[in-house]
Amino acid sequence: MFDLNSLNPQQRSAVTHNKGPLLLLAGAGSGKTRVITCRISHLRQQGVPAEQILALTFTNKAAREMAERVQEMIGRNATKGMVIATFHSLGVRILKSNIDRLGFKKNFSIYASADQQRLIRDLLREIGADNSSADADQILWRISNAKNHLISADSYQVQDRDPVSSLVATIYPRYQKALKAFNAVDFDDLLMFSVQLLEQHADLLKDYCKRFQYQMVDEYQDTNPVQYRLLKLLASGHSNLCVVGDDDQSIYAFRGADISNILDFEHDFPGTKVIKLEQNYRSTGNILAAANAVIKNNQKRTEKALWTDSGAGAKIEYHLCTDGEDEARQVMEKIHSEKYRHKLNYGDFAILYRTNSQSRAFEEQLRYENIPYVLIGGQQFFDRKEIKDVIAYLKTVQNPADEVNLLRILNYPKRGIGEGSIDRIIRYSADQNISLWKVLQQVNQVPEMNDRTAAACLSFVELITRYRKNFKQPLRLLETLQELFSELKLADEIYRQEKDPQAAKRRVENQEELLNSMSTYLDRTEAPNLAGYLERISLFDDETVGKNDKESKLKLDAVTLMSLHSSKGLEFPVVFLAGLEEGFLPHKKSIYETFDIDEERRLCYVGITRAQQQLFMLGAQQRRKYGKLEQREASRFLSEIPDTLLQKSTDKNSATQQPEDEAASASSFFDNISQMFGD
Repeated sequence: MFDLNSLNPQQRSAVTHNKGPLLLLAGAGSGKTRVITCRISHLRQQGVPAEQILALTFTNKAAREMAERVQEMIGRNATKGMVIATFHSLGVRILKSNIDRLGFKKNFSIYASADQQRLIRDLLREIGADNSSADADQILWRISNAKNHLISADSYQVQDRDPVSSLVATIYPRYQKALKAFNAVDFDDLLMFSVQLLEQHADLLKDYCKRFQYQMVDEYQDTNPVQYRLLKLLASGHSNLCVVGDDDQSIYAFRGADISNILDFEHDFPGTKVIKLEQNYRSTGNILAAANAVIKNNQKRTEKALWTDSGAGAKIEYHLCTDGEDEARQVMEKIHSEKYRHKLNYGDFAILYRTNSQSRAFEEQLRYENIPYVLIGGQQFFDRKEIKDVIAYLKTVQNPADEVNLLRILNYPKRGIGEGSIDRIIRYSADQNISLWKVLQQVNQVPEMNDRTAAACLSFVELITRYRKNFKQPLRLLETLQELFSELKLADEIYRQEKDPQAAKRRVENQEELLNSMSTYLDRTEAPNLAGYLERISLFDDETVGKNDKESKLKLDAVTLMSLHSSKGLEFPVVFLAGLEEGFLPHKKSIYETFDIDEERRLCYVGITRAQQQLFMLGAQQRRKYGKLEQREASRFLSEIPDTLLQKSTDKNSATQQPEDEAASASSFFDNISQMFGD
């Protein structure tokens, strides 16, 4: 149960509104999750059947937490029949019952990324474009983007002077035809096909509108065109659509999010009631004042301003550092002092930055200072190519019928089995209806296969067969993996392919780390075997990708490093917002585009509002680029914050240690900063 009197007036108004469209503009830290769960609970208490309630969000974790909170309020029985899910989960529900109307069988498969890539590569080979500059990932991204904008294969248009779009126009229809032949859909089809069904079949639309009389959507500012269209259809019978979001936190345009969905909501849904949640329960007054001062400079936004009754709090500290290394050192000094002063834990600190490449200096300094930290975002260990290559060998050794992994390593490292030969092997496999592994064992029977390539294939078969036997010795798993590394000479292959020696070194070190992973598995397992290790790797991979990884890491007592994009939805007592410079924030790619600058400003706003008690902003006078020092210009967003909110600091000792010609420019730079803040 919940008490309406525990909500502020705006929250209470949002919870009790139950007829017609509602736009709930929920500012950062304004308690929107509580409002959503209370609203769902209130509908049930008012007698609305659970099966008429639909609540949508973007991640399984968010949907699960929302459902758990509602169950805590009104009991598990009161939620039976209620749908609290992601958009794509809703798409699965719709298709499971109705996809036969699109010519599919109801027991359709959903293709994962690896399946999609394999299919695209096959199609590229079919049209003789397998050596194209556009790889499978790029083509898949284009197709995904088209589907998210409701552009079907038949209506896809070639863009002028864009050879990739011409290739996509050829592959996209073949891709969709192949999926249908396999009775499969991809992730994006779940929504696009759902929209098609509802648009083409009035009886279905009527049924779903009647079923879901009350609809709620969280993080509405992140919706894309296909999600918007699905919601528009489902609400067409009654308009009982409540959307919750904040246009000032719309930072995912690169994923297809369309901010106009929330900005135009009142126009798209006449009679909309608008409620603004502006009271913040997270940050101090000074932090909120700085955030308001920055975001008000965006032209396309709804007018609102965060406020709090918790007091002004400490001023925001701005530190102008000599360079990137000095920036990292100053952050460490502050972590030490603030931790001691306020009796904080390491987990109370977060370092935020615009691009993942900025983490390097902080990681090195944290290690040097022996401060525990977690890195959120960036490429996960088991997603790196050099790791996936080794895992593909292990999976093939364990199961030669795993054709995706077999094809990945058949000619890696290069052993003289070219794309043409692989194509003949695949075709022969399809014609004879036998596995690729079986074809390789009898490769001399494949038409037009030359002796040299056949010998290479048989050598590959011998290698896999030998290691299938060797890996069956549990006590020698680690030694066998080391022998595989040595025999394949993967390090030599990396150095041959990688132009940057340092990058090659990092990739080789990553592969060597896999040996540590195997060693740890052996230490912790009573009856080790290769299948068990691969299962552990798969589970670990699932646990360390995306949101689940973030959740587990944030529970550790360690300083958090993450990009601004990754930080959305989180909060920390102390936040360091690094790289407040033109080229970083705003990012250099956005400086000449007004719309992009608006999104960069929203990123800055998100960063500021992650801080609860103390916010430190940092920038560098100069940074190294290609080994040379480059002068930096302070971010324009700093000039938008009133100087009354800021306490400025510069590392003058570091500045005086620069060469004379650099010291002069440093002095000028500091003067410009002082003028910017009104000194």
